[in-house]
Amino acid sequence: MKKILVTLTLAASVMATPALSQTVRIGTEGAYAPYNYIDDNGKLAGYEVDLGNALCAEAKLTCEFKTNEWDSIIPNLVAGNYDMIMAGMSITDDRKKTINFSDEYYPAEPSRFAAATGDKFDLSALKGKKIGVQSATIHASYVAANLAADNTILSFETFDQAVADLAAGNIDLMLADGDPLDAVIKASQDTLSYVGEGIRIGGGIGIGLRKKDAKLADTLNKALTSLKKKGTVDKLIKVYFKDGPFYSN
Repeated sequence: MKKILVTLTLAASVMATPALSQTVRIGTEGAYAPYNYIDDNGKLAGYEVDLGNALCAEAKLTCEFKTNEWDSIIPNLVAGNYDMIMAGMSITDDRKKTINFSDEYYPAEPSRFAAATGDKFDLSALKGKKIGVQSATIHASYVAANLAADNTILSFETFDQAVADLAAGNIDLMLADGDPLDAVIKASQDTLSYVGEGIRIGGGIGIGLRKKDAKLADTLNKALTSLKKKGTVDKLIKVYFKDGPFYSN
C-alpha cells in the first residue's frame, strides 16, 4: 500500500508541474487595487496583470489569469489549480516554509494604520481597541503577535470589507499596505486618515511558486531581470503607483 501511495503521489507531482510549453496559469485575487482588481468593464486589471502579461511575453510563455479568494490562494497553488501567484504577496520566511518566491517585483513598502479622521491613538500603547486586518496577511500576523493581548482583532476576507467596517465605525483602526490605503484615504473626502508612521513588515512582493517548479522560477527570474533593465517594471510602477519606489533609483 505504501508503494502504491508513493507512486500516486509522484504521479500527481509530475502532473502538477507545468511544462513551459503549456499554458501557465497565474492565480490572483482581483480585489486588491492597484495590484489587481476588476475594472469598470468587469475585466481583471492592475499592476500585476500588466506585469504578468509582460513577463510572459518576455519569457515566451502562454499565460492566463485565474481569480481566487485570498484565504485559499496558497493552498490552491500547492494543489495545482494554477502555477504561480501574483497577488500583492509579500515575501516572508513563514510563507517560504510552504512555497518559493521569485525575485521581488515591487520593493517592500511601509504598512500603515488608518482610522476615522480626528480619532487619536497612541500606537505604542493600544488597549481595548478593535483592529481590522485582512486575514492570512502579514498584517494579520503582525497584530496577532503584537496587539492581540490588549485589543480585539477582527479578520476580514477582503481588504474592501475591512475598509467598509472602518468607514462604518465598526472597528477603530485597520492595518494594511500603504499603497492600497492611499487610494482609500484620498477617496474618503477627509473622513479617514493615517495614524502614526509606516511599519516595515515582511519583504518585497514576489511571485509565489511551488517548491518543485525550479525551472519555471528560473525562467521568470530571467524575464523579470530583463524587464527591470529595460525599464518596463519602473514604467508600470509609475502607471499604478505614481511616485514609486522605482528600481532605477
